[in-house]
Amino acid sequence: MRRPSALLAGALLVGGFTLLTLPAAGHAFAADADGKGDKGFTISDPRITESSGLAASRQHPGIYWTHNDQDTGAYLYAVDSATGRTVARITMTGVGTPRDVEAIAIGPDNQIWVGDIGDNDGVTWPYVWIYRLPEPKDLKDQTVKATQYVVKYSDGSRDAESMVVHPRTGRVYIIDKQEDGGHLYEGPATLSPSGTNLFKPVRPIDLWATDAAFSPDGRQLAVRGYFGGLWYDWNGGDLKKRGRLSVPLGQGESISYSPDGTKLLLGMEGADSEVEAQDAPGDSGSDSPSGGGSSAASGSDDTGTSSNTIKIGALAVVAVAALFGLRRLFRRS
Repeated sequence: MRRPSALLAGALLVGGFTLLTLPAAGHAFAADADGKGDKGFTISDPRITESSGLAASRQHPGIYWTHNDQDTGAYLYAVDSATGRTVARITMTGVGTPRDVEAIAIGPDNQIWVGDIGDNDGVTWPYVWIYRLPEPKDLKDQTVKATQYVVKYSDGSRDAESMVVHPRTGRVYIIDKQEDGGHLYEGPATLSPSGTNLFKPVRPIDLWATDAAFSPDGRQLAVRGYFGGLWYDWNGGDLKKRGRLSVPLGQGESISYSPDGTKLLLGMEGADSEVEAQDAPGDSGSDSPSGGGSSAASGSDDTGTSSNTIKIGALAVVAVAALFGLRRLFRRS
């Protein structure tokens, strides 16, 4: 993972000029006024210092799975969003030593998918790995056997931090990480644990992507970066860009929908890292035809920020220049 050595107090730059958004004084996490979705939380486990992915459990309400970018073992952490505390640490067996774990997702049948797809230390890997394991029914520290898949890209090695699994079909997708925008890579319909799985680019993604997530019904795809995000109608894989997402400024590395699809949870790296909740855009609810999500970004190109958010559009001009002038800050430490 390419990690910023300094944080830009910059703009949300998503395929063009947008507004800088900063939280107003006294800003708190999104209220759960309608009783749906999940609130934001702070990850309190001192072992989690590089939370690089986030996935909402469907089997255990209020639990979010995360992992470190680099760790001393093949670990996954189940975090209770009500308290921010870890309630279980899973040690994956049946896999090699992880190199750069960047993404996690929940697929059909409560299968956890883990993307060891990054390029820490500037290594160009000839292949990367994806792991799959059943989500434990009992949340306690334990070891779980995982299946390991070898992945190559049809157009050569790439850096990536985003992996998603369609909640209906179970098909796995990866988005590569490029400053000028990357591509959605599609894997085989069924991954092979014994051969090499070739992923091919199928659609452009106009973002320097650090994570992505499907809505629970599989109808929307949300992609985030350091400075902003985009959401798409999935449209059977023929993506249609619908609008922008506002993200907390900083080293933003993760995104997940809440299990009911009404919220987006956006996480950061670092010790005691915050996970912010906001209304999900579009009709992303999993149970009703209209969906439960709502946002000012729905069906538009607006940033969807709330009334207690300061919008400082003039600084976006400065931030554009700062982004390109300070790219050298975004190198591996």
